[in-house]
Amino acid sequence: MTTTRRNRYLSGRFAPVTEEVTAHDLPVTGRIPSHLDGRYLRNGPNPLGVEDPATHLWTLGAGMVHGVRIRDGRAEWYRNRWVRSGSVADRLGEPRRGTRVDERLDISPNVQVAGFAGRTFALIEGGIRPYELDYELNTLGPCDLGATPEGYSANAHSLFDPHTGELHALAFRYGSDDVQHIVMDAGGTVRRVRTDRVPGNPYMHDFALTEHHVLLFDSPVVFSPAHLATGVPFAWDPGRGARVGVLPREGDGAVRWFGLAPGLVGHALNAYETGDGRIVVDVVRHGEGFDIRDVGASRPTLDRWTLDLARGTAREERLDDRVQEFPRVDSRRTGRPHRYGYTAAVELYAAPAGPDDDRPAEGFGNALLKHDLERGTTEAHEFGRDGTVGEGVFVPAESSVAEDDGYVMAYVFAPERAATDLVILSARDFTGEPLARVHLPVRVPVGLHGNWVPGAEPRSGDPAVTVTRSARALD
Repeated sequence: MTTTRRNRYLSGRFAPVTEEVTAHDLPVTGRIPSHLDGRYLRNGPNPLGVEDPATHLWTLGAGMVHGVRIRDGRAEWYRNRWVRSGSVADRLGEPRRGTRVDERLDISPNVQVAGFAGRTFALIEGGIRPYELDYELNTLGPCDLGATPEGYSANAHSLFDPHTGELHALAFRYGSDDVQHIVMDAGGTVRRVRTDRVPGNPYMHDFALTEHHVLLFDSPVVFSPAHLATGVPFAWDPGRGARVGVLPREGDGAVRWFGLAPGLVGHALNAYETGDGRIVVDVVRHGEGFDIRDVGASRPTLDRWTLDLARGTAREERLDDRVQEFPRVDSRRTGRPHRYGYTAAVELYAAPAGPDDDRPAEGFGNALLKHDLERGTTEAHEFGRDGTVGEGVFVPAESSVAEDDGYVMAYVFAPERAATDLVILSARDFTGEPLARVHLPVRVPVGLHGNWVPGAEPRSGDPAVTVTRSARALD
């Protein structure tokens, strides 16, 4: 007798949801800080249809943005909305929105959602255009944020520099050796574009800024046409090394490369200049043999690189050897010295116990970590055995002075309700009881990246809970 094991990325905490829901006046346990005024938003893959469930990968699927509106100590609404690329609109039986784009690149952004210049954007990478959303997360259409004549645009990990008001993007395209550093002013207008060649088309998912430099992460993970059919066209090249490049934010100086041990930067925490000719870079680094189909197998850890610009050397050290990902810093410290960082624990599981074991080979854990990089200590806030938690976003408190005077927000699965809570932790009392749990009426699948986007819109008098659309996610 033969049994077929379920695809674990289509079940359990990863399982896509099939409805768009709008809920108002959400119940709260605890107290939301009264000065918070804005939206907590997060994006992630949520497929509407899967051609081959046996080979489906979690990172594939249309983007779905989940958001909670907070004001005056209340959680006014929760919404989840698919990002309507042309194909998503077609599947939902709706008219396409905005200008038509190349069908080959008409992909629903599923990696990041961010606010900039008073607008909201769903973002991805690889030359795929961002989509603009309205305040209530409805899709307006593809947009030209960071667009250059060569077809590049703002990517998923674009970085806002709070000291200059600029938005920076490091954009690559599948199949091209060119990488562009794109700088936009506070209104979203492109003011500078620099193009550099990085032979071999490495997967440059993230980058970092300092006050005067941009840092590029080259690695053995490269574009592979042979893997196009899998939907994830990247492979590990064992003959290729890893290095970090330092290029000036202004001017035309050449990129300076510093060699590193083989590995891939999953995400950068932050980088800064020390004032004595060195640059410190904190990253989550994946070890040799990284494979996006089994991310946890490469055991990502929090590492630090110190680049000595005068000597041309790089020193590598391990800051925390726990398996972790999704590093975040107080965004006010972007490109400047930081003391604290926040990451999400990653769990590694043994082989499946049987055909109904829906645990992923690697997956999100049940803890957020706070790193004090000055003292070299780490605190863990655990959410219980089944309290799966994703990326934690730092939000500063009102009139905060200390770097950790603020809150960490994250979606956490609440097993007793089979639904999800938006949890607000005190960053200073990190292991204490949450300040607030906003109880959502539905489960939010584990996802990728998001942000706290401050800012208000006219109040709404909509009713309590409505299902605005139902669609089959798994055909």
